[in-house]
Amino acid sequence: MTDQWLFKSETYDNCNCQINCGCQFNLPSTNGYCQSAFIGHIVEGHFNDTPLVGLNWAALYKWPGEIKDGNGKRQIVVDERVDEAQRIALETIISGEAGKPLSNLFSVFAATCSEFRETLLLPIHLQADLEGRTARVEIPGILKSKAGPKINEFTGEPFHIAIARPSGSFEFTYAELGLGTTTVTGDMEMAFEDTWAHFCIHYFNQDGLVRERSRLTAWLGA
Repeated sequence: MTDQWLFKSETYDNCNCQINCGCQFNLPSTNGYCQSAFIGHIVEGHFNDTPLVGLNWAALYKWPGEIKDGNGKRQIVVDERVDEAQRIALETIISGEAGKPLSNLFSVFAATCSEFRETLLLPIHLQADLEGRTARVEIPGILKSKAGPKINEFTGEPFHIAIARPSGSFEFTYAELGLGTTTVTGDMEMAFEDTWAHFCIHYFNQDGLVRERSRLTAWLGA
């Protein structure tokens, strides 16, 4: 029987591209290689009968060139508060092993990686305001990250940028954009400053991306 699962996460991502990340605009990466850190908090979720609500997670990726060219490296970090069933469930989803092939972000990225580092169980301290485009993250001994909105150089006020993906995306339907700074140590060492950050709701199940209007679009009205 096919596993029945739901993964709805309020997620912050910071990568090494400039504000026009090629992944979202069908363009080459800024630097010719890709590095990225995803950190999220699950607001709705289960894997069969195993509840996942309230847990945090992270996924770290490095590619030597463009993502499409493969040979990437991945490491998953799972909230230390999990029990064994929750650990297995989160690893199964974030590794891309759950659901239809290439039907969500995790599955697509797994297909472009050839090296998979050991999953870590650690405290994941995450504070994120998706609408405000701010985040602070610490995974002790592994990662520190912060993000905020891009500032309008003329007014000094936050510059509101968002992206809608009504079709063609395996990650989200809508995201708020900002700038982030991240430092990672250990097996996935990387660092970037004032680069692309997006704030979105990852909503996946066994069939792939669940397409619904994101709550982040409330500012648009009915």
